[in-house]
Amino acid sequence: MAGNICRREQADPAYTWDLSGLFESDESWLKEYEALKALPGELAACQGHLGDSAEELLGFLRLEDQVSLRLEALMSYANCKADEDTGNGFYQDLRGKAMARCVELSSASAFAASEILALEEDRLNLFYIAQPELETYRRRLYQIRRRAAHILSPAEEKLLAAAGEMADGPDNIGSTFRNADLKFPPVSDTAGEMHPLTTGSLVPLLESGDRGLRKNAFDAYFHKLSKYKNTIAATLDAQFKQLRFFAGARKYESTLEASLDRTEVPVEVYTRLIEAVHGNLDKMYRYVSLRKKLLGVEELHMYDVYTPIVADAAVEISYEEAKNTVLEALQVLGEDYLATLREGFTQRWIDVYENEGKRSGAYCSGSARPHPYVLLNHKDNLNSMLTLAHEMGHALHSYYSCKNQPVCTSDYVIFVAEVASTCNEVLLLRHLLEKTEDPKQRAYLINHFLDEFKGSVYRQTMFAEFELAMAQMSESGETLTAEALCEKYRALNALYFGPDMVSDEAIGLEWARVPHFFYNYYVFQYATGFAAAVAIANRIRKEGETAVADYKRFLSGGCSADPISLLKIAGVDMGSPEPVNSALSLFGELVEELERLTAQ
Repeated sequence: MAGNICRREQADPAYTWDLSGLFESDESWLKEYEALKALPGELAACQGHLGDSAEELLGFLRLEDQVSLRLEALMSYANCKADEDTGNGFYQDLRGKAMARCVELSSASAFAASEILALEEDRLNLFYIAQPELETYRRRLYQIRRRAAHILSPAEEKLLAAAGEMADGPDNIGSTFRNADLKFPPVSDTAGEMHPLTTGSLVPLLESGDRGLRKNAFDAYFHKLSKYKNTIAATLDAQFKQLRFFAGARKYESTLEASLDRTEVPVEVYTRLIEAVHGNLDKMYRYVSLRKKLLGVEELHMYDVYTPIVADAAVEISYEEAKNTVLEALQVLGEDYLATLREGFTQRWIDVYENEGKRSGAYCSGSARPHPYVLLNHKDNLNSMLTLAHEMGHALHSYYSCKNQPVCTSDYVIFVAEVASTCNEVLLLRHLLEKTEDPKQRAYLINHFLDEFKGSVYRQTMFAEFELAMAQMSESGETLTAEALCEKYRALNALYFGPDMVSDEAIGLEWARVPHFFYNYYVFQYATGFAAAVAIANRIRKEGETAVADYKRFLSGGCSADPISLLKIAGVDMGSPEPVNSALSLFGELVEELERLTAQ
């Protein structure tokens, strides 16, 4: 069988992450887990005293920082170990213990928001004068006080915090099912060779030039998934019910408003994105038509979406080569950026290859103390090299923010989370295009760039529209059944891909394999982040050091300002539709160039 996947204990340590910077061993983790038992009492002892004096308020906020740092390490280690092998019960138990401790500590400090809100403005201003070190927390205090209409009484806040562990249930159940329990049969290519099919290997198989293999993988994956569609729909139904519960409890009109208000993003940014993409579907249809023509097929199916459309141009790219190319492409960001990137490559920040039971996909842990951790499932291809650049963009964003911000403003919000990662991808693709004059190779790279656009802007906006539709169905009292979800998803797929794409019946079930639908309105930010990243990368390439300096100020900003303001530092106004429309215009220009190159 081609491409056998090893067990975790067989993995080469050189290509696994080194978690000893968090904890030396499971035993040291368990020791810290027990030590954290004392912190809820320390937090609770502050209740009723935050308004007594500037010193009392400062002491509590500093204690919160200490709790945050210790919980971050506890959660990071447990999550990383659990994701190494999702079938390992011991580490799944550690993750559960960490989450329980997190909820316990959150509950113990739930009184704080109400007490901070109860402070009169004049008294708080006197606190800043009496204790200047409180200035460090001005932004943190503002973020609490601006949401006064949505903060409840201390008892109610404690109850909501205690419900957090239950609220994570749908996501945890879905993740365990997809990564540990859901198994697929191997699939054959046209030569009869068998290939392992997993959630992680599906897209690489769909990238194959062997159409028979693509179809077999597509059919086998969704046939197996269809046997569990009702169970997966039930988990999504539970997800939106818990979102409705929390949104209603906090007096929001909708789950969308509740989610976006936490990160200070106007709802109009979400709806404007969908409107902008609807207004530019003609460019997507033109691309789909070109894909159909270049593949030379009478019917273009959804299993034809990922395969390169420029024949014989794909090359094998080893992990070592990928690292070197990423370093070359990002030289424009300066030696300090490159030095940190090299440290990540050499000091085992990264878990590189797939193993049995390993969580699918790729991510950066977000924690940057002592440094970020990155999970990959690397294949030796262009897409994996771009994924490496993407996840290390996340890593260095976290690194810069934690290095330059106090604990309370070091954690950037989700809205800006995809900007740094995608900026790295855009810079890498531009670098590769500049290195080649070969028309076929250039066409291949442009096609890949277009696929990045398609995946990040069109596809993620389609996901965002579907997520909003699920929310509206749930909020109107409708149960999210598998039949209703399949019908809605297939209709949206047909709208976004247009008349030249056969929207296979099986594609209506694709919602069942998307973990991001449990992330509470996350996906739209891939699209807005991509648009912002294109604008920033173009500015860096045109203006050089000035743009790089502004970009690093953005990377160093954490959540020290609202996300729209932070992006303005880097030269992008996401409060306007211009970045999205500009990115989609570039998509159209690239389609035209690909048409010219492939007509030669």
